[in-house]
Amino acid sequence: MPPEAASTQAPPRESAYRRALVIANPVSGRRQGESAGKELSAGLQRLGIPTELFLTGCAGDGERRARALTDETDLVVSVGGDGTLGEVLTGLFGRKVDVGVLPLGTGNALSADLKLPRDVDRALAVFTAGKTVDVDVARVNGRLSFLVVGVGPDAAVVEEVHRNRRGPMTQWAYLPATLRTMLRHRPVKLSVELDGEPLEGTFGQVLVSNTIHYGGLVPLCPGRVLDDGRFEVFLFRRGNLLGLINYALKAFLRRIPDKTSEVRLARTVRITSPKPAPCQIDGDPAGRTPVVFEVLDTRHRILVP
Repeated sequence: MPPEAASTQAPPRESAYRRALVIANPVSGRRQGESAGKELSAGLQRLGIPTELFLTGCAGDGERRARALTDETDLVVSVGGDGTLGEVLTGLFGRKVDVGVLPLGTGNALSADLKLPRDVDRALAVFTAGKTVDVDVARVNGRLSFLVVGVGPDAAVVEEVHRNRRGPMTQWAYLPATLRTMLRHRPVKLSVELDGEPLEGTFGQVLVSNTIHYGGLVPLCPGRVLDDGRFEVFLFRRGNLLGLINYALKAFLRRIPDKTSEVRLARTVRITSPKPAPCQIDGDPAGRTPVVFEVLDTRHRILVP
């Protein structure tokens, strides 16, 4: 079971779901993913829901298993972090299936936004209650995004973290990666087009986000709407080291936007640069500019308290 204390509330009521699939990353939650997945599967079985547990073994396993979903399965539960959930959503794209989340990963940005429980008992209560919210997703250079796309220095940090990753990811891995990245930082000049309209000047960092908490920690946009067909676009003019540090501090203090940054809403975003600049999609490295982003018409249904 995940490290949080178990809930003492009454057992959840029986569910109307016909069949469930639990996709669990066994190394998530300090390698608690397998035991949490087994406990969750057993709980769903006790509620009379035939349940399959699938344990991922490498990147892409969750997407492949979700893509092969049978028609009678109407509940899929992701056990792990944002990466596992991203694979599940990618595999389920176009399918009308309720998605439950047991967050065990490092960032868990969407779970932080939606206040999803991290213990099995309360998660079962959420899944059986059947309350859902719709979540927009976007296609970015052929990949799916449901959290945040970063172009510029934040993507360079993500690349550094993954380059030096050994075993399960932790929040602490980002501190040395950020320091190493900043020591060799060179400002980028990003040109941005929103919904077909080119913006004046260039930017040193761009974030295209549908989440409140960047990385599960930094509050970006408390007022964002998950299903309005648009993402928030954060445009930071200054790209030098001092400017980036200033933006980071102001983000923690909830003072973004400021005089040299702004926030726009957009359905389509195109980002280019004279020299290739790094891109990250939902916390994973995603190549270089140009970046072409489009919110799709299809939404996912996420189970919430």
